Amino acid sequence: MPPVGAAPNTLLKVDGAKGQPNRVADMLIGRTIFLTGGTGFLGKVLLEKILRMCPGVQKIMVLVRPKKGKDPAERIRQMMESPLFDRLKSEQPEVTNRVEAIEGDVSVEDLGISAYDRQRIISEVSILYHCAATIRFDVSLKQAVLLNTRGTRCMLELARQIRQLEAFVHVSTAYCHLDEKVLYEKPYPPPADPNKIIKCMELLEDSVAESMTKSILGTLPNTYAFTKALSEGLVVDAMKEVPAIILRPSIVIPVWKEPLPGWTDNLNGPMGLLIGAGKGVIRTMYCDSKGYADFVPVDVVANIILTATWNYITIKPNNPEDRIYNLTSSNEHIVSWEKIIKIGKAVSKRVPFNGILWYPGGSMKKSKLLHEICVFFFHTIPAYVLDALLVMLGYEPVLKRVHQRISKGFEVFEYYANNQWEFKNDRMMSLREKQNEREYEELLMDGKQMDMVDYFEKCTIAARLYLLKETPETLPAAKRHLFVMYCVDKVTKGLFFSLLVWMFFCMAGGSIEVFEQLTRWFSLS
Repeated sequence: MPPVGAAPNTLLKVDGAKGQPNRVADMLIGRTIFLTGGTGFLGKVLLEKILRMCPGVQKIMVLVRPKKGKDPAERIRQMMESPLFDRLKSEQPEVTNRVEAIEGDVSVEDLGISAYDRQRIISEVSILYHCAATIRFDVSLKQAVLLNTRGTRCMLELARQIRQLEAFVHVSTAYCHLDEKVLYEKPYPPPADPNKIIKCMELLEDSVAESMTKSILGTLPNTYAFTKALSEGLVVDAMKEVPAIILRPSIVIPVWKEPLPGWTDNLNGPMGLLIGAGKGVIRTMYCDSKGYADFVPVDVVANIILTATWNYITIKPNNPEDRIYNLTSSNEHIVSWEKIIKIGKAVSKRVPFNGILWYPGGSMKKSKLLHEICVFFFHTIPAYVLDALLVMLGYEPVLKRVHQRISKGFEVFEYYANNQWEFKNDRMMSLREKQNEREYEELLMDGKQMDMVDYFEKCTIAARLYLLKETPETLPAAKRHLFVMYCVDKVTKGLFFSLLVWMFFCMAGGSIEVFEQLTRWFSLS
């Protein structure tokens, strides 16, 4: 093995992983880590990975705010009850004691950390992972600035005080410099002065800040992209004083390999679309089916974060451009929306959700007009009809509210789905060249082995079990219900199509061209 500080591409090749060290795990032995965002999706997976891979870690301090009457320690205990940690607890139950909750809040100006805890962080911590952020695209500008941008500034101020800090790892996003169509692993100027924006949001009333949002965002589509770009600007400026690196993951999707294939804890992004389509609620999307997005499984992201930390501590590069990584996949693996829809439809037949509202189907539309027409016929009308039935049966109406949320989600989805970016990730790829065979196995950072159909199926099974609480014994009934809805779908479409044909034939005098046009339109639904 090359010694610490060896040239980046120096790697002694040995047959087999047996007997080789995991240098990333060895790096963490005896170190104290401070983690923000540890109760979030990525934070949980990163925390579990560190504990399972390196039980010799001294301590992991997790910044947690009190929530719903639960103190931070109780929130950590409850989080550890998640199935995500089952493997860890079965293999190394004692290692969970190395996690310590630190009461605080990234959205508060001084982080809400007590003087006692702050002093312990300053004297004990050597690695700081800053993962905390609001990932909601529709959150107000003021809230996003205070949490994402001012929170990052506060973390940097704390980092400057930490006596033995070896790495400040800032988790950003690949989708924050959206005016650039080709995104390199380098710093980009922020869209505005971060400190001035923070000051402005601190002074303005919420309503005034809301009224100014569009003019402040400029060409950026949402407050998330804007505030993450501002945060990067702060980290780059601090690199002269703080041993910081910036990691830009693209769209983070459920666990691929370990510890629990398919696991996720939220309905954000692709999982929301998967469940919405699988339940038969989403039947049309405005998107070029030939286009694609960039996705990375959350366990792969955690592996890259840890490997990049090891690499930085080993080499300690000074140039900011050597301290930024794009954690992306489309440079190697392009999966079109068309392929995703095709796989999703196939999986939904093998592993259907319980109580689907309609047989899964629909399609993506290149035409905005055609999409809006399909929304009216296949989203809005069914929502009102089913809500009316629910009201008559004495239940609360829900479908209209569901489709209002879907419509808001579509606004975000359509921007990203109908724009294309190219991500350069040479620096991330170079990390693989430094892995020995054991590290490649234990810290997988590529998707060469991925079977997309198998992955989607595991995601669906996990979504049924962990998000929707649909246990395996309900699957046979779900399949029977799917068949019933298939029959209902075909009968309804047949009757509806026959009615349209009759109406248009009456209006157009039996024109065969009208019949052919109706057939084409109907096949898109």
